[in-house]
Formats: sequence, C-alpha cells, structure tokens
Amino acid sequence: MTELQRLLRAYDEHRAAGRACALASVVDVAGSAYRRPGARMLVTDEGQLTGAISGGCLEGDARQRARRTIQQGRPTVVTYDSTDPDDDLQFGAALGCQGVVQILLEPLDFLDPDNPVELLRRWADGVEAPAVVATVFGLAGSDSGLVVGQRLLLTADGQVQGTVPTEAALHPEILADAQAALRAGQPATRHYSGAVGPVRVSLEILRPPVRLTVYGAGNDVQPLVRLAAGLGWRVQVVDGRPAQAQAARFPEADVVRVLPLTQVAAEPHDGSFALLMTHNYHYDLAVLRHLLPAASARYIGLLGPRKKYDRLLDDLRQELPDAVQQLQGRIHSPVGLNLGAETPEEIALSIVAEIQAVLTGRPAGFLRDSPHPIHPPLRTDAPLVPEGRVDVACAVGQ
Repeated sequence: MTELQRLLRAYDEHRAAGRACALASVVDVAGSAYRRPGARMLVTDEGQLTGAISGGCLEGDARQRARRTIQQGRPTVVTYDSTDPDDDLQFGAALGCQGVVQILLEPLDFLDPDNPVELLRRWADGVEAPAVVATVFGLAGSDSGLVVGQRLLLTADGQVQGTVPTEAALHPEILADAQAALRAGQPATRHYSGAVGPVRVSLEILRPPVRLTVYGAGNDVQPLVRLAAGLGWRVQVVDGRPAQAQAARFPEADVVRVLPLTQVAAEPHDGSFALLMTHNYHYDLAVLRHLLPAASARYIGLLGPRKKYDRLLDDLRQELPDAVQQLQGRIHSPVGLNLGAETPEEIALSIVAEIQAVLTGRPAGFLRDSPHPIHPPLRTDAPLVPEGRVDVACAVGQ
C-alpha cells in the first residue's frame, strides 16, 4: 500500500467517525531534508497521525500546529530552518540536516469535494498515468486574488481540475508551468512576481504505482510479491501451472492467473516491469520472445545464470537476428543487485532494489561513495526565504 493509499484510507475512517482533520504537506525545501515536497501527514483533532513529513523530528510540533489550524479554520505555512547547525542544535529543531523545510497546514472540510485529499483521490482512483498538482503556498503581499492552499490538478490527458480560479491572472502561467513539469517528469517550485505581487507555487509530480508482472509462481516468488506489494506496487503473478498460480499462495498480489505456454504470444503488452522466474526454459523463451518487440516493457529481469540467458539469446537470434539490439538496455540478467543474496528473501530484496534503482535512474551502489546529494536538487526559479521560522524541540523518541 502506498503512502497515499494509507492516507486515503485513514481519511475515510476519520470522516466516518466524525473526527476533524488537518493535512500537513511539505511544499518547499532548500538544502538537505529527510522528505521532499509532496510528503503528507494527516492529523486528527485528537492528535492521531497518518503519514510522515520528516524522519520524526517535525511530527510532534506539526501535530500541535495542525490541531490549532483545525480550531482556527484557516491554512498556515510553517518554516523549519536548520541551516545554522550550531543555532539549530542549541535552539531549534535539532534536525542536523542543515536545510529549510516549509509545511502547509490545512483544515479539511469533509463536505468540500475539492478539498486537497478528495482532489488526490480523483487522480488515484484507477490511475495509470502521472499527473501534476500545483499548490499555492506563498502569498506575502500578493494581489493575485489567490488563496493559500488552492490547487490545480493536471492529468496526463490534459484534464484540469482544482480550486485555482480560471479567471485568476496567474492561472495561465501556473497551468503552463504544470504542463512543463509533467513533460519533464520533474517537480519544481515556481515564484511569480510582477503586477500581482510575489506568489509561490509547488509543482508536485504524482506518479502511479509500479506495475510488475512476475512470470512464475514458485515459492521463491512469494517473498518478492510481499516485498513489492509492501511498497505499493501493483503485482500480477502469471504461471502455466494451475496448482501454483493460486490466489491463496499470493494474497498480496493484485492478480494471480494461469497462462498456458501456448497462450503467451497472445498476451497484451501493458507496460509492466517484467520478471521471468518460471524455472522453465521453454516458458521463459516464450515470454522473452513475446516481450522482445514491446518497447513499453522497459525492464525485463531474468532469474538464472548468464549461461541460461546466452542460450535463450542464441535461440532468439535464430528467429530474430536483431534480438540483442531490441533487448539492449532492457534486459537484466542475472537479475538483481549484487548483494550476495542467497535465500529467496534476500534475492527478492536484490531484485526489488534493482527495479527501484531503474525507476529513479540511479546507479545503486553505496551512498557513502556517491559525490552527489541523496536527493536531486529541487528545481526552483527563486531561493526559499526562511521567513516565519519556528523553534521546536525534536520529537523523536518522545
């Protein structure tokens, strides 16, 4: 289950029970921070939390401020600044991150179909493509006619929803920047000045859950499905053996089905990440032959030694001389990161970790050896100014 799915479930439970809620969202970051823009936390008037906006340091203070936001009935932005390490450790949040984090706190109106949680739900239901949420969070001295917390949701098919008024002077610019962010697949923060005064808007990329098809339903697939499903991935298990491909063996999978070898070639290409774990040479060959021309299958992981892949490739080349070129950059064999994995659980970890690295375009390896920041810098056209800084003691361990 993804963070958003957990938040939506908690929201529905609190709404049914009549518990007032606020939403805490990370909207801007400068320097180092544990979470990036788009991280969310649901807070009830009783102080119950769902989600996280930091590694635990900010949650306690944000909880209290969110409860006050519910009482006051209006949104507010809180800035946590740890850029001065000595000052932070003595007086501030003791984050030790040397960064600035801005949190938008908003009371939620359960009767408002356009409140931020309901807006996210409309994208999340049946989602297959990414989208962008543009959130207004900075209006110091602005004459834009906008309100803190107003949002614009842009989906991949061009639909626009939300609460940013179409008649607002900045609506065309915000929409254009949201379109650019969606094309680039990169979040950003935009600062608008000019006649309407300064306005800051967070552009967050909403990404659909990873779709993973595992060909094979052996015992070694079970820990992999559990791990992938725990990350919120949508997992499909396919096998030609009815005794193995049973939903009871894979309760965390979205779909478990029998696919006879003779029907593999007729399978539609759905753009899933693919794992070949059948332990059956002829079934693996049929699946690999089927995926070969599917450009949407950008990751194909093959379990087994290199000799197995070499043999499969030789057989494919007899039918398709350009098989190597078609698989270039997509095939991962042997599959997984080099973690020294031996047990099914360890192998599952190495495979899921490799897929995560491919998803994010990272080379894996040890972070300690990387010369780059853990998170890529947030794209912004104006620096974050830590106005309205608050002091808070770290809540970890309390």
